Amino acid sequence: MADLALEGLTKTYGANRAVDDVSLRVDHGLLASLLGPSGCGKTTTLRLIAGFIEPSAGKIRVGDNVVSAPGRVLAPERRNMSMIFQSYALWPHMTVAENVAYGLTLRKLGRVETAKKVADILTTTRLSPLADRYPAELSGGQQQRVALARALVVEPETLLLDEPLSNLDANLREEMRFEVRRLHDAYRYTTVYVTHDQSEAMTTSDLVAVMNGGRVEQLGNPREVYDRPVSEFVARFLGGSNILKGTARDAAHVEIAGTVVKGDGAPLTTGTPAAISIRQHEIALDPAGAAPKAGVNNLPGKVVRNVFLGPQRDYVIALPDATQLRVTAAPDIDLAPGFDVTLRLPEARCRLLSR
Repeated sequence: MADLALEGLTKTYGANRAVDDVSLRVDHGLLASLLGPSGCGKTTTLRLIAGFIEPSAGKIRVGDNVVSAPGRVLAPERRNMSMIFQSYALWPHMTVAENVAYGLTLRKLGRVETAKKVADILTTTRLSPLADRYPAELSGGQQQRVALARALVVEPETLLLDEPLSNLDANLREEMRFEVRRLHDAYRYTTVYVTHDQSEAMTTSDLVAVMNGGRVEQLGNPREVYDRPVSEFVARFLGGSNILKGTARDAAHVEIAGTVVKGDGAPLTTGTPAAISIRQHEIALDPAGAAPKAGVNNLPGKVVRNVFLGPQRDYVIALPDATQLRVTAAPDIDLAPGFDVTLRLPEARCRLLSR
């Protein structure tokens, strides 16, 4: 195993910067997710790491070795990396065991040692009972586990996964998230995982790089990027936050719709445009005129929409300046459209956005 480092990595196609000055370090044994919407540069970054394309600027290091730089790219087959694609890419004419053994056969490993490694990895991935089946006889989740076993059995320094669960149905996807993490914990390969799914990134990762427009918008562990978004993009992408915009009164207060709201986070500059994010479930609803509470911001509003969803109600609340917020409430809180309310925003959950 080895550390993986991207240093000012850039890839341009004409005037388009698909990857724009990305710097990222993944210590050996960690699983890092590149998370973002389609077109944000995450798959291009993964292909640069794999050696499939040449960078326009910057470097990629594995341990002490530079494996990619402009005009100098180590061939993919010489990087000791394994990659798992969106399609499982299994040989249809080979059994599960033969598919898993394929990489070892190419490396001319002895028959006895190959058989032992294949048996061990099939046991770890719970595929031993399926060893003699062909891919067409397997479910999507079983095929994905075969692809994982084939990638792991060659003992790569770095494991790369490109949206590996996107072809599975919702239930299988949820199951396989935990399987990916279980296998990572068993082998501790340095891993880079590309996904657009927030739940996948949160479940599997030690480190999350949220990408937007070819750049890393925020980097941190799952709890950090969820609890402490630094930009409007990250706040909206992770968890569907409400964004309240106004003017900074001082380092920690923002005037929003005529009310001063206190937030938590990086200090603001007085008099500049500012924003606060807060998630739907973190806002409480009270009838208008309820007594204020310490440590809580109170905003007046009016119910625009109330939808019953079984375990909760989904509200749209309009502020005096016509800004609309989404609020999740308990099912027994039933307030009709047009009803005046007080929104309770805990100060510690109002995150000041530096961008």
